[in-house]
Amino acid sequence: MPKYLVIVESPAKAKTIEKFLGRNFKVVASVGHIRDLPKSKMGIDVENDFEPKYINIRGKGPVIKEIKKLAAKHDHVLIATDPDREGEAIAWHLAHILGLNLEDSFRVTFNEITKEAVKKAVKNPRKVDLDLVDAQQARRILDRLVGYSISPILWSKVRKGLSAGRVQSVATKMICEREREILAFEPQEYWHLSAFLNTLKKETFEARVMEFEDKPLVVATAEEASEHTKALEKAAYAVKDVSVKEKSYKPNPSFITSSLQQEASNQFNFSTKKTMMVAQQLYEGIKLKEGLEGLITYMRTDSTRLSDEAKGALKEFILENFGDSYLGTFADTKNKSGAQDAHEAIRPSNIHRTPESIKAYLSKDQYRLYEMIWQRTVASVMAPAVYSHLSVAIKAEAYELKATGSTLKFDGYLKVLSTRKKDTFLPLVEAGEKLLPEDIKAQQKFTQPPARYSEASLVKEMEDKGIGRPSTYAPTISTIQSRGYVQKTGKQLAPTELGFIIDEIMDEHFNPIVAIDFTAEMEKHFDKVEQGSESWKKIIREFYNPFETLIEKAKRDLEKMDLAEETDIDCEKCGAKMVIKHGRYGKFLACSNYPECTNTKPILKEIGVKCPVCKTGEIVERRTNKFKIFYGCSNFPDCRFVSWDRPVNKSCPTCGSILVQGKGKNKDYLVCSNKECDYKERKV
Repeated sequence: MPKYLVIVESPAKAKTIEKFLGRNFKVVASVGHIRDLPKSKMGIDVENDFEPKYINIRGKGPVIKEIKKLAAKHDHVLIATDPDREGEAIAWHLAHILGLNLEDSFRVTFNEITKEAVKKAVKNPRKVDLDLVDAQQARRILDRLVGYSISPILWSKVRKGLSAGRVQSVATKMICEREREILAFEPQEYWHLSAFLNTLKKETFEARVMEFEDKPLVVATAEEASEHTKALEKAAYAVKDVSVKEKSYKPNPSFITSSLQQEASNQFNFSTKKTMMVAQQLYEGIKLKEGLEGLITYMRTDSTRLSDEAKGALKEFILENFGDSYLGTFADTKNKSGAQDAHEAIRPSNIHRTPESIKAYLSKDQYRLYEMIWQRTVASVMAPAVYSHLSVAIKAEAYELKATGSTLKFDGYLKVLSTRKKDTFLPLVEAGEKLLPEDIKAQQKFTQPPARYSEASLVKEMEDKGIGRPSTYAPTISTIQSRGYVQKTGKQLAPTELGFIIDEIMDEHFNPIVAIDFTAEMEKHFDKVEQGSESWKKIIREFYNPFETLIEKAKRDLEKMDLAEETDIDCEKCGAKMVIKHGRYGKFLACSNYPECTNTKPILKEIGVKCPVCKTGEIVERRTNKFKIFYGCSNFPDCRFVSWDRPVNKSCPTCGSILVQGKGKNKDYLVCSNKECDYKERKV
């Protein structure tokens, strides 16, 4: 019988670690939390200084029984859950279940799942960090008080199934406020003027018109643009000044949770949830030729720090593969205010394990994410890229124009990146040189409203404002979508009608709770608890009294709302009128004679295209239970036409299949829906 029992959260992690530790160790998984607050009630004794009432999670009985049985048969128990607040709390709950003495050293942590890191950690166990546990408890209990106090009010005053949360309500508020800005925005017309100029060597380049009569040129109407265009066509052009400067561009630091989520969204259109899922797989272990290996360090971190060992390995790799000129200064990047420095940045556990060398063992998504992390880590400690920037000022009588170009002089860190900006050609000219106008271009433009948030930009905004932490970004965004408060259109997040309604209720009755400053301030308090400088119960006490007053006032003042909208559609089952209701997946039709009649129907959003299969149905927009948009026939289930891409009223001239709107590199094209046909045409 092995001497040591090691407990982790994940079966995949358990499998990887057991391979490293040998025959004296048995590794078992708790499969996440084993104790928590009860789902059926608040579970917090407010009268007894907010003492939580933890219970064993329903369904975890067999796991707990097995862990207890194994613990009794082993000489020592080690708890190796994740190295963060949540992991520390799981370790604390496991210690309680197993009756371990919190004065003993049985807590094991490692930032990467490699043989060396795991063996070193097992040899150096520590006590459970109760400050870390208390920081998790503070967040958990505060969130429970908010959610379980406000949600019942929404159930009774609006409709069942609604919920509110401290962070999710703030995220919803941010999306709603952005949408209000967009709706209130009034576009303003303006014009860009540029000249296509020829040198005496007949080299053509474009210059932007910047000034008129020594003042910035502002063109607001087509008439003004026409006047300036005529004057520019007649003007004499000459080079006024030429400036050549070299500029260095430093690499970005290694990834933290938020920047990983943002870049994965930008490059691969990954949701925050998907990014964390794939990163978890890479962290917990992938089966390579040599066996199970953890490929990256822990993926929930807000520190850009790299360990001395990692820096040494990176230096060796860069010198060996690129040479001394590509080696950077290894200066530590400064973490954002409030960042926790307990973990390193997200990096490969072995920098010599290049993406290409393990591509055969990874899924497509695993490979793309690993390659991105590997490239970013190597690049972060390489020399800056150097560009030569050429700037040409041009005089055309009362006008002044400017043209710029850039050429890469030294690639530096760009050498390891998949993408880089292209050089901008600009011919070499001299001051005083005459230029000939070939064409004057006037381009009408309109000021644009602020863009809707994407998951990536919302995470960045939350991080910048101090809302949430690396472990909360993805769950928060998933929650507000699953509640039906926010829907995803392409990459954009837009509030639903229900989202606006809930936001208005929260703003009117619980404004202090959804205030961004309050939420950010609470994160700072949690950090102080983790540092041991503040009591978690003190935070809850100071929060609760004014919060309880808000709750009682909302119960009195919030009027009951009826979200059902009447229609003239008859219910085919009982003849009563159907009403429009709000559900998790948006609006739907329900019989007004409920509960006697439970008939419901979806509200189909037609896109104006006939079904190419049955020819009688309309193509309608639908959503999966994960809110991804797809297109199907209104005659479903009799007709089962379905498409992830939006169909258009046009057939392929090659094979006759319906054309659909292209995505990604084909976003400017209509493409054939038949996967065996490669026809495409540019959109008009």
